[in-house]
Amino acid sequence: MPGDLVPGKPGPFYRIKIFIMKNGTMLQYFHWYIPADGNLWKEAGGNADNFKRLGINAVWLPPAYKAVNGGLSSGYDTYDLFDLGEFDQRGSVRTKYGTKQEYIDAIKKLHAKDIQVYADIVLNHKGGADEKELIKAVKTDPEDRNKFISEPYDIEAYTKFTFPGRKQKYSDFIWDHTCFSGVDYDDITKETAIYSIINDYGDGWEEMIDTEKGNYDYLMYADIEFRNEAVRQELKKWGEWYVKETGIDGFRLDAVKHMSPRFYNEWLDHLRSVKPGLFAVGEYWAPGELELLLRYIDATAGRMSLFDSSLHHNFYHASNAGNEYDLRTILDNSLVMVKPELAVTVVDNHDTQPLQSLEAPIEKWFKPLAYALILLREGGYPCVFYPDLYGAHYTGRGRDGNDYEIFLDKCENIDKLLEARDQFSYGPQRDYFDHRNCIGWIREGAGEVPSSGCAVLLSNGDNGSKKMEIGKKFAGKTFIDYLGKHPSEVPIDEDGFAEFFVVAGSVSVWIEKR
Repeated sequence: MPGDLVPGKPGPFYRIKIFIMKNGTMLQYFHWYIPADGNLWKEAGGNADNFKRLGINAVWLPPAYKAVNGGLSSGYDTYDLFDLGEFDQRGSVRTKYGTKQEYIDAIKKLHAKDIQVYADIVLNHKGGADEKELIKAVKTDPEDRNKFISEPYDIEAYTKFTFPGRKQKYSDFIWDHTCFSGVDYDDITKETAIYSIINDYGDGWEEMIDTEKGNYDYLMYADIEFRNEAVRQELKKWGEWYVKETGIDGFRLDAVKHMSPRFYNEWLDHLRSVKPGLFAVGEYWAPGELELLLRYIDATAGRMSLFDSSLHHNFYHASNAGNEYDLRTILDNSLVMVKPELAVTVVDNHDTQPLQSLEAPIEKWFKPLAYALILLREGGYPCVFYPDLYGAHYTGRGRDGNDYEIFLDKCENIDKLLEARDQFSYGPQRDYFDHRNCIGWIREGAGEVPSSGCAVLLSNGDNGSKKMEIGKKFAGKTFIDYLGKHPSEVPIDEDGFAEFFVVAGSVSVWIEKR
């Protein structure tokens, strides 16, 4: 079994079998346009040795259960949570990524290398209902969901899920209209709109953290009604089954922005009674709105980490502004600055990649700088995105209805940056954020991690240099750029200081020459 995530200050660390505290690094092992060939689970397990070499000790895998489009679905259009590629449903047995057995085999191979596995789950909604129901609903204003624009009337909604292909294996629970708070289609009128279902669990929508669109409880498909006790119990039963069936170590929780935090408080407490220490990170995507992330953290009493969408927001603007951006502000108003122990830091993900719903990709030139900022500093739990490690090529439809061919290059020096996190980026940190186009920091190193200690310098403008204190224990040593971007050999003076260098628009990681 993998080692435990143990609390550190300020971020999570990973304890490996030889009992050295190692930096935690997560990999998002997919992107939206991964081929639908059923091979991802096998590829993930087959890459376990390479992950280990790079210092990756947790892998976030995409949704493993059956979704609306079967073997073609990316998994965010949830159909049957109990079908992990085992039953002939929605046009296939396997999912886009493989079969249930291949999923479990991949987890076992990753565990054998002390790599944790996080499962991506979507509990906000369900799609692909097996039957329609005649129900009462009220139409709402799509831009202000608290405003009802009709009287209650009958609609025919896709709200009954019987999962005939599974034949009640694992669970005999039938989802019907009482399990949902809203839908987006009436089959009588053939009208697409947002309908609030009239039920016994409260008037209108559940209470959310922010007031976007009045109330953003409803996102898509049949929206799950968490005020229904039977629903909450079924989802707790499913979560317990999932953890025991697969052996996963944590969850990435999709669309928590659209779900009442009360549900996840109850659900996570239950699952951690089954598997103590279960990791959880929520996707509350609110770029540039740190206050909303903090409010959600308060509402969940720190039960889950959150992706640092505020930091991604800074990266996006910095990568597009070039040398006009003041690097001294790059961490301002980010979650990692105020709650580093609960911040999962990202450079890009499957929603921000080109052609996706939250499209805001970081420009290629800036990615090494962004990765240095999340990988080589004390705070946060960094997550590396699949195309930045492997590259990606795909064709997809843009918002204008046209198809575009996209090429995403592997991030320059990403392997070296990962290795630098794993081997050198330890110990106390000193920041030198004293120039708008050239910033740096040092890590003094930790005695329990041999050869650790480094100096990092970033430039979004011209060639630069900065005098920084690496520490007296390195006096008389020579440092070189681990990334090979700058050719100099830098001597450390008797007081532990040195002049470190960086080439224009780049990053250098200086380590002791061996």
